Amino acid sequence: MRADMLVATLNELNGTSADIEASAVISTDGLIMAALLPAGMDEDRVGAMSAAILALGDRTAKELARGTLEQVLVKASKGYIVLTHAGEEAVLTVLAKPNAKLGLIFLDVKRAAESISKLI
Repeated sequence: MRADMLVATLNELNGTSADIEASAVISTDGLIMAALLPAGMDEDRVGAMSAAILALGDRTAKELARGTLEQVLVKASKGYIVLTHAGEEAVLTVLAKPNAKLGLIFLDVKRAAESISKLI
């Protein structure tokens, strides 16, 4: 039931912008809770990497006195990866196109993360 609600939230997120290509909700220990990923993308690897990147972002923000982590942005030649906390127990990972309007993506990701945190 909860997994269905998480998938519905991801469907809504992915539908808000044509620039969002995929998304996943991952537990902080790296297990996929819900995902809408491209065929052939390894969910286990996405989960493990997402949890690791967000944990490293948390530690970096604290060590460098930047306060509480809000999000991690990875820019690559084929697009963006945005990671953010979705409550205490989960990570929201979003894949976006290289020409994405990041301001809108950030807003949509923040809203989705708030919704997810209420479900978990």
